[in-house]
Amino acid sequence: MKYIQKLGSIVFILAILLTIVPLDNRAHAADDKWKEIEKRGELRVGLSADYAPMEFERTLNGKREYAGIDIELAKKIAKDHNLKLTIVNMQFDSLLGALKTGKIDMIISGMTPTPEREKEVDFSDSYMTVKQTVVIRKKDADKYQKLEDLTGKRIGAQKQTTQEELAQTEIKDADVQSLTRLPEVILSLKSNKIDGVVMDSAVADAYLSQNSDLMLSKVEFANSEKQTAVAVPKNSPELLGKVNDTISDVKDKKLIDQYAEKAAQAMKEDGSFFAKYGTFFITGLKNTIVISIMGVSFGAIFGALFALMKISSIKPLKWLASAYIEFLRGTPLLVQVFLVYFGTTAVLGLDISAFICGTIALVINCSAYIAEIIRAGINAVDKGQMEAARSLGLSYGQTMKTVIMPQAVKKILPALGNEFVTVIKESSIVSVIGVSEIMFNSQVVQGASFDPFTPLLIAAVLYFILTFMLSRLMNFFEGRLSVSD
Repeated sequence: MKYIQKLGSIVFILAILLTIVPLDNRAHAADDKWKEIEKRGELRVGLSADYAPMEFERTLNGKREYAGIDIELAKKIAKDHNLKLTIVNMQFDSLLGALKTGKIDMIISGMTPTPEREKEVDFSDSYMTVKQTVVIRKKDADKYQKLEDLTGKRIGAQKQTTQEELAQTEIKDADVQSLTRLPEVILSLKSNKIDGVVMDSAVADAYLSQNSDLMLSKVEFANSEKQTAVAVPKNSPELLGKVNDTISDVKDKKLIDQYAEKAAQAMKEDGSFFAKYGTFFITGLKNTIVISIMGVSFGAIFGALFALMKISSIKPLKWLASAYIEFLRGTPLLVQVFLVYFGTTAVLGLDISAFICGTIALVINCSAYIAEIIRAGINAVDKGQMEAARSLGLSYGQTMKTVIMPQAVKKILPALGNEFVTVIKESSIVSVIGVSEIMFNSQVVQGASFDPFTPLLIAAVLYFILTFMLSRLMNFFEGRLSVSD
């Protein structure tokens, strides 16, 4: 009966959440988007800045900046209409969701219109034509001369891209292995996890210039040339018209060639690895520390509240706390991050930054686990302590404050320290929505440096340093508390 009541409370809460979704936030009127942008005076362009020479990040005079063909196009669109440009950098497979929920105003990320995508968003006129190629290891040059040679082979591609679709449709019986980011696909090729990578020629040339063990194969696709366009929200004719006006001007003046030359110049080596990318890792380290501390601190506050609710004798509070804790512990943090990031806009109509959304997701996730840690710590204190304190005339609140909690803290602290260590590592998940923590910045460096391994190694070392120092600190406090034993 108890479990039926818990299940009923969970269903009830979910039903309420579904019914409060405001319909007017789910879609914008035909001309609302452009008017909204114009009123805001800011154009938010979404992209995945790991796709040089189309878009990438670099350090110039000690400052980080975006560069690439798509970046220059975004700058021109903003300039032509007197708007401030804001770049929203996130993973490629999250861009369409961000556009549909209003987190960004358009996507300029080398995206190719497909029938599936055109059902969800509208596309501008094409601004660039790219040829699809297959990158292989040089030692396999004689093995892969034509398309038939790739039959049944392990082919890599970036997830939810035209290249993924091409590998699935044109390479017979291919074992297509799709990864979220292109540097990860390249690393898979270099480590012999896959046999080839489908990618467009401009990006392939950039990677080949930095990886001497890779080369272009002679494989030719039937539909090798693809058009890239700007994606805008569905039914936004005024915005689409503004974008097409700029693209028309770009074509008339043949600016894409100039943008490509500028991108090539920006990609050239201008210093050592750490001189160029050290600030990326420092920024990621600071943000990881901040988001982890906030996650555990606020998570502990809310966790304590739900722990007390769960051990309360008031059944509605007990059921609510149980439903909250079970739901959050039973769903992945990745799902919670996306729910908060997209839900705050689509459901609540709030425009909250990725950093705040990531922090909120970590807080609510931590609160559920910390609630169980605190509840277990309180229950571990001998029940006779409560009875003795109450018999001496102390109220329930006084007993918890002066008798139970001081003893429970000693039991809670080790588990709480482990939770803090876990949060530091799990904070890497918020990189999927563009939060600039350690993992996100290492991915940015992967795309900018064309080195898929070194940034990951540095990220691993930074995570280890943080968790090792925290573990030693927690051991110190545990030692001090054990003195009274």
